[in-house]
Amino acid sequence: MSASGGTKAILAALSANAGIAAAKFTGFLFTGSSSMLAESVHSLADTSNQGLLLLGQKTAQRKPTEEHPFGYGRDRFFYSFVVALLLFTLGSVFAIYEGVHKIQQPEPLTHVWAAVLILLVAVALEAYSFVTAIGESRQLKGELSWWQFVRQATTPELPVVLLEDLGALVGLVLALCGVGLTAVTGNPVWDGIGTTCIGLLLGVIAVVLIVETKSLLIGEGASRELLAEIVGELERGKVEKVIHIRTQYLGPEELLIAAKIGMAPSLSVAQVATEIDEAEARIRAKVPAARLIYLEPDLERGRALAG
Repeated sequence: MSASGGTKAILAALSANAGIAAAKFTGFLFTGSSSMLAESVHSLADTSNQGLLLLGQKTAQRKPTEEHPFGYGRDRFFYSFVVALLLFTLGSVFAIYEGVHKIQQPEPLTHVWAAVLILLVAVALEAYSFVTAIGESRQLKGELSWWQFVRQATTPELPVVLLEDLGALVGLVLALCGVGLTAVTGNPVWDGIGTTCIGLLLGVIAVVLIVETKSLLIGEGASRELLAEIVGELERGKVEKVIHIRTQYLGPEELLIAAKIGMAPSLSVAQVATEIDEAEARIRAKVPAARLIYLEPDLERGRALAG
């Protein structure tokens, strides 16, 4: 992912959610709707989350230090993980609590149609943010399905924004249903039910994001397809085989590769060094994210390739 692409999607979500949060909270003050309150907190949390994603992009650009010789690329993974936790605590748990409370102690709503109008405007703004995130994600997604993209992407910001926006859109529909059914039936319990459904939806999305960003945070390697490409580039020239190889993402666009390669015993030290340099150049040309490559030559035979 280009940093600018991710930033564009984050800024679109930030501006949309800030405006939506203010409108929803105003609607809550007029109507007393728990669905509106849950959605207000949801949008406020989303706005804070986008700020954290931008902070992660900024801090990840720091240069390596003696204490952190591989740099700070994983800051983007860390802040995305924090965002997932906040979505769960500030969004899901609060909405479920508020919804259950309103089901147990329903309160009549006022100015219901004002709330409906605000929610419709929020749908339009959220749709803008969602479409922007989809547009920025298409190039990275390639032939993958959207679910595969969320599961396999090493750039955490776009999957986070995509799922946040999707959850926000569905949540707005649930809020509209809750408020609308309350207006039609006169029974405010529907508002509480809508709020509870919003909380459950946010909980599911948060758990998915927590699992995926945790995997990136503790260290993910290259996909099978990418690993096969790397091995293919290594096993050219005078490199007879890859004995074993390990990869790990140090950041969304920074892949560490360490491999032991089998080489012909007839090669001189100078030839081995030349072959290693050429192998590194081939990998970097094929995989631009391969920033750090460590190759160890080996003359032993009979070892099986280990991935």
